[in-house]
Amino acid sequence: MTIRIRIQQKIFPAWADAPARAVFDHFSLDLAEGEVCALVGPSGIGKSSLLHIVAGLDRDFTGSVGGRPETIGYLFQSPRLLPWRTARENLELVIPDHPEKADAWLTQVGLAGTEGVYPQRLSLGMARRVSLARALAVEPQLLLLDEPFSALDEETARDMQNLVAMQLKMLRATTILVTHHWHEAAALAHRVIRLDGSPARIVDDRPIRPARAAE
Repeated sequence: MTIRIRIQQKIFPAWADAPARAVFDHFSLDLAEGEVCALVGPSGIGKSSLLHIVAGLDRDFTGSVGGRPETIGYLFQSPRLLPWRTARENLELVIPDHPEKADAWLTQVGLAGTEGVYPQRLSLGMARRVSLARALAVEPQLLLLDEPFSALDEETARDMQNLVAMQLKMLRATTILVTHHWHEAAALAHRVIRLDGSPARIVDDRPIRPARAAE
């Protein structure tokens, strides 16, 4: 099912000395089922805000998101792990019917042996890998990845990129990947969209390869 994003207006209200700012105005974007879309553009342009809207977490806008599936995997810009739960327990929350898979997912992201470790004992890069495992473990129909390989060393980032590529081939999940790196977009995406301006608008929309669902 095509995801249809229609944002008539999204405004950040005034705060302290900062005036109100229109982030999106008459913005539209369609994502075909199974399509992997890389979203690029300057910091602060509204990429993370768009993910929040697509996920249904931000409803403070005028417009609609049609075709949103039930199962969504979301890797936020920050790990957002529950600090009072271990790495394993954070994963078990999203796969309560299959808790035995939690350890397997930690192994897949290179964190075998950290099952009983609490988030405050994990480095930022390790915490982000737990968050990546959490996003993939639900076998999402819609996958939202906000700079998924940041805070990772080059070798680990490459391994996680390969893991994501493998999972996308199996799941055929409609995906939005926010990235600042062209090589990540080129490796994973079917389509690259660049945002710019204020309010943000699409200034470039180019295909890289056909989406599997359309092949």
